[in-house]
Order: sequence, then structure tokens, then C-alpha cells
Amino acid sequence: MSPMRMRVMLLVPLLLVSVGLTAASLLVVRSRMQKQIADTLASDLTHSVATFQNLQHQRREMLFREAALLADLPSLKALMTTRDQRTIEDGGQEFWKVSGTDLFALTASDGKVLALYSGSHGSASDAIGLPFAQNRMRQLLQIYLRRENMPRFVLLDGRLYEFSFEPVYFGSHVGGQLLGYVVIGYAIDQNLARQVSEAAAAEVAFLSEGVVAASTLNPRHQQQLRTNAQTLLHAPMQAADLWLNDEHFTAVALELSPGGPDGVQLVVLKSFAQQDQLSRRLNRLFATLGAIALLVGGLLSLWISKTVTHPLETLASGVRALGTGDYDYRLPQTGAQEVRELSSAFGRMRDEMRSAQRELIESERLATIGRMASSVSHDLRHYLAAVYANAEFLSTANSDEEKADLLSDIRLAVNGMTDLIESLLMFSRTGRVLQLTHESLLLLVEKAVALLSNHPEAAGIRIQVEARSGEEFDAWADARKMQRAIYNLALNACQAARHSSMPPGCVTISLSQTEDKIQIQVIDNGPGIAPAIRANLFEPFVSEGKEGGVGLGLTLAHRIADEHGGAVTLEHSGPEGTSFLLTIKKAAPGTPAIRTSFVRKSHVGTLNG
Repeated sequence: MSPMRMRVMLLVPLLLVSVGLTAASLLVVRSRMQKQIADTLASDLTHSVATFQNLQHQRREMLFREAALLADLPSLKALMTTRDQRTIEDGGQEFWKVSGTDLFALTASDGKVLALYSGSHGSASDAIGLPFAQNRMRQLLQIYLRRENMPRFVLLDGRLYEFSFEPVYFGSHVGGQLLGYVVIGYAIDQNLARQVSEAAAAEVAFLSEGVVAASTLNPRHQQQLRTNAQTLLHAPMQAADLWLNDEHFTAVALELSPGGPDGVQLVVLKSFAQQDQLSRRLNRLFATLGAIALLVGGLLSLWISKTVTHPLETLASGVRALGTGDYDYRLPQTGAQEVRELSSAFGRMRDEMRSAQRELIESERLATIGRMASSVSHDLRHYLAAVYANAEFLSTANSDEEKADLLSDIRLAVNGMTDLIESLLMFSRTGRVLQLTHESLLLLVEKAVALLSNHPEAAGIRIQVEARSGEEFDAWADARKMQRAIYNLALNACQAARHSSMPPGCVTISLSQTEDKIQIQVIDNGPGIAPAIRANLFEPFVSEGKEGGVGLGLTLAHRIADEHGGAVTLEHSGPEGTSFLLTIKKAAPGTPAIRTSFVRKSHVGTLNG
């Protein structure tokens, strides 16, 4: 009997049995699922409401206990005895932080709101001072003081809160003086909606005064839910059919504050589409099982082919791994002889490529060290020669004026060596963690320009700083590094402006900003950058036509900007001048969104070297 005929004899009976069992199973499961869908949906909705009621009860008890603890704090009582609204509003922030709640308020004994905070606790910027919100809170307190057992909710600025309050007495609760009330609450937001939704595998929505405060529904469904919410309330806790944008739901509504002023409702919805999708998944599952049963008869032939295809797949994975730089991926050592020979040849080629790459990296490293050593040694010899010569002349100088000139030359040479060493150190440290602080880039520009005033390359160069008056240029930055980047760009511009074809040399530093970025443009009227170095302008040790420097100025500026999430780009360069643009983001990755204000005078000025 041929192998093909044997496979047919095994596969045909298995196919018939698998098809019969699969079809029968699908029919039985489908009929039972249709019967159970309605009961399952109704049960899920009831469970959803019960889950939320338990969670709401726990949250309410916790709010009551926390409010009672806060009301008994001596420090809070001392704050309330001041009866000064500004003092209470400032001091209340600390108690808000301690409470860890989303809503915190302090009121006078008559219900007048003295301090009100909402949002992420602990941020002063979330303090609410709007008269509407304060008046609304006062009205609700007066209502709930007369109805002590009613669940308490408030809608402020589109956010729904469940809150509790506790009287604050000076002295005992029996004979003491009522100072006011402390109010704390938690937000009924998307997180709570997701918790209830995940617990019962249903969509939920919280409504108040016709506004959807929190929901797991998409925006289009929320819009139609507001229209149909009153229909659901006519039959509370009873499942009702609901259509939202041609999608069929069964829904249950629960009034969370019966008779309350805010009319807070919980609506739980279950989509029939989810059950239909489950039915389709089960159908696909049984079909898959039937297909798997059909494939069992062909496993023997697949196993034979695996002896060739699997090693080839492993070898292909090794090729892809080599493309990503992984030279240690294990290559197949089994399979047909041809596959083993191919794998062995590929392994030898991979080893040769790794060796060649190592040699290339080593040669590039040595070339970089050579360029650096050549540049550094040339400049250091130049500066040391100046120090040595002027020190020798200083020993024979007669007049004080001559000595002062020699000392000035020595100082310039020492400063040049210091600047060279500092550039090398900073170049070696780029890529380390930034020391971020909230800085004014305009102030850093002014400091860099002030440092340039004493540099010999800036002598006779007119430096202008332009920024719109009254505008702030604040960003999160490493002040030392960012000042160095600005200084390097400005110094590079001064060096170019010294060779201007239309003296005097001029350098303009202008600042502008968008919503999330700050741009610093440095323009000079020099002869432009030589075309030979434009392609490698930001690489280390690239320099042409300069008497000093090792070619690290632009490299450092570019790397520092890159570390701050920005860049330094060459906008244009020609006989009329050159323009560089430094761009950084205002908020560096991982920094808190805190905004600091600086008050300054106009920063437009001119410095003549």
C-alpha cells in the first residue's frame, strides 16, 4: 500500500467523524446559548449594581471616618478659630494633602465655603475659588444638614464627587462652639467606572443633572444615553432594551441619591454584541477543533518535512539576528546534510564579519584619539609657549605697564588652556544624567554673553540679544550644560564675525517660543562656513580657519541640545553670514508639570566687545 493511499484511508474516516461531532456540538451549544443570553445579561446587570452598592457603602463609611478624624485634629480647629478666609484657604492645603481625597472644603458654621479644593490632591493649582462652585457647595450643605442619612453628591466643574462632612467644634461636641464643617470627598471618575465595569463585564455610566460624569461608553453612545436615561428610571432595577447608535443593549438604572438635588444615576449596560461575539468565538473554537482533528492524520508527513524545514527556519532566524547585530544566535546543527553545510558556511562568514567589525571599530577609535591628540597638543603647545615666553619677559620687564600687558597675555593663555580642558571634560561626560532645574533660557543667554565680553575673540564684536519684552522663556534644563551650549554657539559666531567682509562684526541672538518649545537663533555676519566641513560640522575635532580650539564647540552644543530633547541645526550659511538654531523642549521627559513665573525687565540689549 502506498503512503498516499494509507494517508487517505486514515484521513477520510477521521474527517467524517470530526465533521459530524463538530456540527452536532455547534447546534447544541448554539441553541442553549440563545436561551441563556437573556438570563445571563440580566444576572450580570444585577451583579454590577450590587458590586457598586457594596463599593459605595465602603467608600461612604471610609469618608465618614476620615471626616471625623480630620474634625478632631487640634491643628485644624486652631485654623478654623482664625475665621479669616484667606488664612483658612492657605492653611487648608496641608490638610487636603493629609486627607488624600479628591475633594476638600472648609466652611463656616453657616455653611459659607471658606476653602475649596478639588482634583489631584496636594496641588495648590487645583484650589477652586469660583463663586458658582462655592455657592453650589453651600446650598448642598444646607440641604444635606437637614437630611443626614441621604447619600451626598456634588457636581463641580463637570466632575462628580461623593462627599461627607463633619462639624468642627471648639471644645466638646456637646457644649463646645461650632466653628464650621470639614468636607471631604472622592471623585466618581473613569477609574471607578472601569472598576465597576471590569467587575461585572458590563458598560457603566454615572449621570448627574443630565451630564455624563464618568462612563466606559464611547462619546457617541454617551450622547444618546443622556436622551434615554429618564426612560430607564421609570422602571428602576429592571432590565430594559436600549438602542444606542444602532447597537442593542440591555440596561438597568439606579438612582444613587433618591430625592437628592443633583439627581445622580448609575446606568449599567450590557451589549448583545458581546454575547454574539462570544457565540461566534465558540463557533470558531469548535471549527478549529474539527480542523485540528483533521490534521492529526497528516502529522506523520509533517514530521518528515520538519527535518528539513525546521533547520532552515532556524537558519533564517540566525540571518535576521545577524541583521540586528546579534552574532551569538545559535545556528542549527541538525537536519539534512545540505542544511548542515549551509549552516556551517554561514557561521564562518558570521565570525569573519564580527572580526572585521571589531577591527573597524578599533581603527575608528584610534583615529579619533589621534585627531584629538593632534588638536589638543597643538593648542596646548601654543598656550604653553605663550605662558613661557611672557613669563620670561616678565622677569626683565621694567615698567608696571609692560608687566600688566605680559600678565594679561599669560592670563589669556591660561584661560585658553582652561577652556580647552573644560571642553574635553564636558565632551567626555555627555550622555550622563542631567541635573534638571526650572531655568530661564533668557537669563542663561545673558550670562553666556557676559562671559563672552572678556573673551579676546569677542573683542570689537557687537552682540545683540533680542527677545519679546515681558515674555518668559522658561524650561526644564541643566543650567551649566545649557549655558555652555549657548556660549559655544555665540563664541563660534564671534569667531566668524571677526572675518566679516563688512565690518564691524555683528552677532545677533534672538529667542522665540511655541507652546512646547523654545528656539534660540544665533546669527553672524561672517563669511560663512567652508563647504568642505558642512557635512561633518557637528562631528568632534572638525574645524577650519581658526587659530585656536579643537573643534568641539558645535559638537558639545549639538549633544547638549540632544540630551534636552532638542537639536542644533544649521539654517543657512553664505557670504552674507551664518545662522544656527538651537531648539529644546520646555518640559523635559520625566519632570513634573510645575510652572514657575519669573519677573524681568526688557532683555533686549547690545554688548560691544
